[in-house]
Amino acid sequence: MTGMRAARIEAARSALSRGDLNAAHRFAATLVAENPRDAEGHFLLGVAESSAGRIQTGIRHLEQAVALDPQGEYRAQLAKLFTLVRRDGDAAAMLRDAEQAPPADALSRDTMGCVYARLGDHAAALPHFDEAVRRDPRNTEYRYNQAATLNFLGRTEEADAALETLIALAPGNARAHHLLASLRKQSTERNHVERLARTHAAARDGGDRLRLGYALAKELEDIGRPAEALDWLCEVNAEHRGTLPYTFARDAAVFDAIEASWPALAAAPASEPPTDAPIFVIGVPRTGTTLVDRILSSHPDVESAGELQAMPIAVKKAAGTPGPAVMDPETIAAAVGRDLGDIGREYLQRASHHRRDPGRRFTDKFPGNFQYAGFIARALPSARIVCLRRHPMDTVLSNFRNLFAVGSRYYDYSYDLLDIAAYYDRFDRLMAFWRDALPGRVLEVRYEDLIADQEGETRRLLAHCGLAWSDDCLSFHTNSAPVSTPSAAQVRRPIYTESVARWKRHADVLEPVQRFFAAAGIAID
Repeated sequence: MTGMRAARIEAARSALSRGDLNAAHRFAATLVAENPRDAEGHFLLGVAESSAGRIQTGIRHLEQAVALDPQGEYRAQLAKLFTLVRRDGDAAAMLRDAEQAPPADALSRDTMGCVYARLGDHAAALPHFDEAVRRDPRNTEYRYNQAATLNFLGRTEEADAALETLIALAPGNARAHHLLASLRKQSTERNHVERLARTHAAARDGGDRLRLGYALAKELEDIGRPAEALDWLCEVNAEHRGTLPYTFARDAAVFDAIEASWPALAAAPASEPPTDAPIFVIGVPRTGTTLVDRILSSHPDVESAGELQAMPIAVKKAAGTPGPAVMDPETIAAAVGRDLGDIGREYLQRASHHRRDPGRRFTDKFPGNFQYAGFIARALPSARIVCLRRHPMDTVLSNFRNLFAVGSRYYDYSYDLLDIAAYYDRFDRLMAFWRDALPGRVLEVRYEDLIADQEGETRRLLAHCGLAWSDDCLSFHTNSAPVSTPSAAQVRRPIYTESVARWKRHADVLEPVQRFFAAAGIAID
């Protein structure tokens, strides 16, 4: 390595580390211009391009770097970019190659862990997060990823210890506080309420205040102070809602387009649709979808593939519409005339990268697939669909109490009680629509019925899915498979009743929701 080349490499890496993408791009481009076969130059240029949002250009440079010098650091970054453009199969293959000679630096090991996590393989992700923490123990991002994965794997005490270490390093880290609060049901003897209140009072960033407020509300609820908990939620959600450009009309337009498109979708061609029989668990979030997924995946013939984006992406690809929105009226209109057999095959190909045992059937528990029930029924005629229903008032309250992915526009409805009520109303109407359009295809399971009669509802569930009875399904809480949803702690407990009719504790605050539902003709008795 010449002295000038080494200086440019060091300068490019230094620029990347401080976020100066223009400088990094300039130094890396000079390396490639001087030697088009400079692997390090292509790698650095690929990282700079992708960091600036030019993902496809970044992929091309990283592919060139790997072709010239297939080292682990280059492969790890390329695998990450593949997941960003939904090339999960290529990402998985790149990870397998990288495992042959894992990179030595902490960032690359963390990157490999993140890619495994995106693919749903948390057991494979953990050793890489562990190694990243070992190599750079003061990096709070690496420690957070490690703790989150320990939680997904059910190693709660280890996750707790990892988060406390992180908080000692960064006392204001809101994500760590929020995750710590969610690990278990807190008690009056063991909780973090006072620390959370102090940390929230000191927080200035809006996202931090939101996460800390949710954590504090959750722990107040746990220790028997539900009125205070809801007061906190109303305050932090109103603050965050005020920063969003959301109106319910955006979601209403999607619901309207789904219903209007059904005649065209019902008549669309479906050449040799797949005969595979995946099980889709759908519904409004926080209505018991994770519980049902856990029951089904406790069956010896079933595995959970997690919450997949495979169907939304397959439909978006078939539509070929521009823009980042996966589901919008334009995409629906463009997709309904495409060959549905192709959509089914595309779905299965994408889902395959999230499966561990192809010999078993699999569940896909992305709740939002209730908007895709028509596509599922036509593209995968042997698929089974299970929709969770929960008392309307408890559904509204549960969505209001849960912090979803803050950066996802899909959940913008969840920060205001009346927005959630409006969303539930359109969901309820859409499910009535599917009931008429797809008779017998969607089994609706009431959360309250499942809690009251676990065995009876489980038998009905298994029969609909074409599965023989298994006693294992009654012991779902002993299932050791990872859980990467907000319900991770709950589904590791046997059936419990505390969440049924929770809304009645807050009937005064929820009174506007009751009036909305009465006007919409939705019964709450």
